[in-house]
Amino acid sequence: MKVTTRVECPQDAPATRRVHMAAFPGPDEADLVDALRRDPAWLPGLSVVAIDEAGLVIGHALLTRLRVGGGKGLALAPVAVAPEWQRRGVGELVVRAALAAAEDAGEKLVVVLGDPEYYARFGFAPAGRHAVTGPFEVPEAYFQALPLAAYDGGPRGLCRYPEPFVAV
Repeated sequence: MKVTTRVECPQDAPATRRVHMAAFPGPDEADLVDALRRDPAWLPGLSVVAIDEAGLVIGHALLTRLRVGGGKGLALAPVAVAPEWQRRGVGELVVRAALAAAEDAGEKLVVVLGDPEYYARFGFAPAGRHAVTGPFEVPEAYFQALPLAAYDGGPRGLCRYPEPFVAV
C-alpha cells in the first residue's frame, strides 16, 4: 500500500466530496467542506488529501480558522477516509500531514470534537487543560485541544466556530 499526502488542489474538490459522501451516512460533512471553501475561515494550505498509487483521493483532513477567546486557532473537521481504505492507517496519515502543515504555518492551537482514544495518538487532550472551552454540550473528554510548537499559553477562552459549522 503506497499512500501519499499533499495539499488539496481546487480540482480535487469533486473527489474529496465523494470521499466524504462515502465515509458518512449523509451529505452533512461533504456539504460542510463545500460551505467552508466559500467561507473566510478556509485556509487552502490546510486542506490535505491522501492519494493512492493510482492518484485517487482516498482521504481528507481539514483545518479551518476559528476564534478562541480574543485569538485564533484551528478546527480539525471533518476527517474522512474512503470506506475501502478505512482501518489501514490512512486517517492517521492525513491528520498527521494536516497537523504538520499547521505547524509549518506557525499556528498555535488546534481543537477537535471527537473520540478521545483516537485523537490522543496525535497529542490531543481535553481542551479545558488549556483554558479552552467549546460551544457544544459534550462530555469534557470529547472536546480536545492540541498546542503546536508556536503555542505560548494562548489563545484561551471560548471557541467560536465559523458559520458553516453552525449551519450543519
